[in-house]
Amino acid sequence: MASERAELGALSDLRTPWCLHVVATLRIAEHIAAGKPGIEELAGAAACDAQALQAVLRHLVGKGVFQETAPGRFALNETAERLLDPVERLGLDLEGIGGRMAHAWSTLPTYVRTGAPGYHEVFGLPFWDDLAAHPEVAATFDELMGPAGHGAPDPELRLADGWASVRTVVDVGGGTGAMLAELLRARPGIRGTLVDLPGTVARSSATFEAAGVADRVATVGQSFFDPLPAGADLYLLRKVINDWPDREAAAILSRCAEAARPGGGRVVVLGSVSPDGETSGLMVEMVLVGGKHRSVAEFRELAHEAGLNVVAAERQASGHLAVECKVT
Repeated sequence: MASERAELGALSDLRTPWCLHVVATLRIAEHIAAGKPGIEELAGAAACDAQALQAVLRHLVGKGVFQETAPGRFALNETAERLLDPVERLGLDLEGIGGRMAHAWSTLPTYVRTGAPGYHEVFGLPFWDDLAAHPEVAATFDELMGPAGHGAPDPELRLADGWASVRTVVDVGGGTGAMLAELLRARPGIRGTLVDLPGTVARSSATFEAAGVADRVATVGQSFFDPLPAGADLYLLRKVINDWPDREAAAILSRCAEAARPGGGRVVVLGSVSPDGETSGLMVEMVLVGGKHRSVAEFRELAHEAGLNVVAAERQASGHLAVECKVT
């Protein structure tokens, strides 16, 4: 049977995604929810041109987002209500990390031609340097990389030898501490250390206070390419390794291997590796930073280069694969 023909015009049409970005940035769904359905009052609330906004909204109505209940009057439908969700807004808001991700796609030709990101072509700096130079954007990135963007943390993380021997955990590149906070809340006998850039860990205190674990956490503001706090039982890398090409990923793993407690320290990589045989397509971290989602076999080679031996790879309740390593 012949396969269904894809319509190139529909596949290449950029109007709809950009219209969604614009209405999310202007908080149009919020203004409608606040009782401002008319196009003039909507435009006034959003400080934009009424005719242009109406054209955008009518396009989205035709795509199943919003309803036009009368000429020039708009309402939320089930799809539009999702724009009220802070998670959706983070990824669409052009004034934060959503804008960086949207514009980064224009550098895809550079990535395809060279295998290296072209992010600097648009923003003048590589991705991580750009975030360091714009802390307001970095804050939205941290928020997206926390529970909002990555889903609920995995406090039920299973280890091959269990948690009985674990007394100290270092969350490497752990953002503002959402994962570490839940691990410690589930295990009162464990102490933790959060390692991330200074501006990021500075925003972690509220997370630990809310979880009731602030008295069992230390924070270290530094790059994970520098020597890590040494001697812990477990070093966790949750959704970190996939953000880096092989050379940098191996360097991060090497720092964990150097720091791990001799004779029993473990390194666990969560959410960056896929089971052998599973295929992955193009992901935004590839165009942002040249990242790579690796199979277990590919990761095993990378870990060996860093002085680590993969001892277990298990699918977690969250759906993520946890790959457990020990120092060779």
